[in-house]
Amino acid sequence: MIWNWCWSRLIRSTRPTYWQRWQTKTADMTLAQWLRQAGRQLAAVSPLATDDARLLLCHQLKVSSSYLYSHGDAMLSDADQQAVDQLLNRALQDEPIAYIIGRWPFWNIELDVAPCTLIPRPDTELLVEQALSLTLPQNARVLDLGTGTGAVALALACNRPLWQVTAAEKVSAAVELAKGNASRLAATNCTVLQSDWFSALAGQRFDLIVSNPPYIEPDDPHLAALHFEPASALIAAEHGLADLAAICQQAPAYLQAEGWLWLEHGYNQADAVQQLLIAAGFLQVQSRRDYGGNWRISGGSLHC
Repeated sequence: MIWNWCWSRLIRSTRPTYWQRWQTKTADMTLAQWLRQAGRQLAAVSPLATDDARLLLCHQLKVSSSYLYSHGDAMLSDADQQAVDQLLNRALQDEPIAYIIGRWPFWNIELDVAPCTLIPRPDTELLVEQALSLTLPQNARVLDLGTGTGAVALALACNRPLWQVTAAEKVSAAVELAKGNASRLAATNCTVLQSDWFSALAGQRFDLIVSNPPYIEPDDPHLAALHFEPASALIAAEHGLADLAAICQQAPAYLQAEGWLWLEHGYNQADAVQQLLIAAGFLQVQSRRDYGGNWRISGGSLHC
């Protein structure tokens, strides 16, 4: 056995090109076989392993999920398998699938995403749902603070074509990303601008302001699972309430009479955010639970 081991080492050291070719040679695989193998590997890092594997393969082949179902016995080319295996390796290092494929669904739209901003999440769709349920003027003026990818602003703009939506974002790279999403979705009623909260909005008033600001405490253990996403979009001082407090305090100067402010916040922050809203002069203060049963958004109306 020792001689076999030595001979193997000798081949590796004297013929690296041959060894590398043997090591990286791809086996013939069907689409269905690759999905099963990738799903088993991803199960160690993702509760949605099968879905994640399907997204990676669809992205590489530029096909729909239905194609994978109907062509499961089709063979993967060596080039495609090597490329999708590289994507898989990134996912196995816990890199979010959204960043790997560069696009992610939100509400009834699809957005380009990048590491300069957060990945849109289903919980934030509650903010869109609440906004669309409000009784607002037909041509309402709406502001989305800290828009990131433009998710909330563009979902509202695409579903209410007569609304005039402003998407404000501090980070210049995220501003460009949101502008690109607005252009691709042909959301001509959405204006994206660079603004540190209200800094570039002097003299403007809105019928509705929405925001998903940073609200996680710096020592929150959940941050470990979010290390690929920008900390500046996640973490806030004062037990996660600093940015929420700033928006509540400043928003009345930018709202029409009877205008609404709705904010996303942490699962344990509803009481604190309600108190911030009341202190800022808002009435009809209330909170809504997300799809997991946690208090996720709070808001109120400004009655002058």
